[in-house]
Amino acid sequence: MTTGSSKGSGKPSVAKGGQGGRGAKPGSHRKGAAMGSGGQGKQQLEGKKPTPKAELRKGHPKARAAAAAAKRTATGGPAKSTPVRSGAPSVRAMPKASGRPQKASPDAPETVSGRNPVVEALRAKVPATALYVALGNDNDERMTESISVAGKAGIPILEMSRAQMDKMTGGIIHQGIALQVPPYAYLHPDDLLAKALEADQPLIVALDGVTDPRNLGAVVRSAAAFGAQGVLVPERRSAGMTAAAWRTSAGAAARLPVARCTNLARTLTAYKEAGLFTVGLAADGDVSLDDLEVATSPLVVVVGSEGDGLGRLVAQTCDLTVSIPMSGMTESLNAGIAAAVTLAEVARRRRA
Repeated sequence: MTTGSSKGSGKPSVAKGGQGGRGAKPGSHRKGAAMGSGGQGKQQLEGKKPTPKAELRKGHPKARAAAAAAKRTATGGPAKSTPVRSGAPSVRAMPKASGRPQKASPDAPETVSGRNPVVEALRAKVPATALYVALGNDNDERMTESISVAGKAGIPILEMSRAQMDKMTGGIIHQGIALQVPPYAYLHPDDLLAKALEADQPLIVALDGVTDPRNLGAVVRSAAAFGAQGVLVPERRSAGMTAAAWRTSAGAAARLPVARCTNLARTLTAYKEAGLFTVGLAADGDVSLDDLEVATSPLVVVVGSEGDGLGRLVAQTCDLTVSIPMSGMTESLNAGIAAAVTLAEVARRRRA
């Protein structure tokens, strides 16, 4: 008999050689199903609970920081752990200035440095967030005018050391003065189209490959002078509305919106579908500007760069290409002048 009861013990006995028997060797196993645990290892099979957030873990740096912030808030102190400084702002908080928008971020603030650029930007009413003046400057008429104009415009005037200004302007000659200009607020292309369609004579100027901000400013100025509703520029390989563009526009940038699109050819196609006629300027255009009969129609005038002209896809998107008649002494015109000549002819035909 394999199992039975031992006398006086009442405990089951196991046959010799079985698991747990007297004759069983340590570590030996019998073939077949093993004895179960009876549910005693159930908790070991259950998954662990989710790891608490860092702020809730005792001793974690984030937990200590959160506790300190809560304590400061309860006592009325500053919420952040950064020390509060009076006077000039920390140089580390200022964006590095290069005289043009940052490459890493086209919409980064811009720093205009130098006495002439700063006073010209303030005269042109370029929107600014702060005027920085180095301590110990020898004031001249430009410095005095800059401080006066900024004060009347409500622009904060802050003093800093020359070492701080050197770091802020990234080594550019600043002559002890710098102006902080915020990113330009571009209009959406659809909003520009809606604005044009509301006008009696829709007219938009689009730029393709124009990388000089002064040319952009000149185009904005001409577009405002000859009745356009706005200017369209692409995001890539194009000048943006920097302080230089503002100054060249002579204040027109404050009145005329500039829209920015991700794909110029696709946006021009959408404008065509909305009823606008697209005309691109090209040296070997289909017709001469003197024969531009569609000037009185809802129009988009597309201006290319001086060197490369219109891009291939943009030129194919245009309904018509137009050349400006010139004498043989001049091969080409820059974007600002070409746009001004074309818009003047469009305005003349529309008046007639």
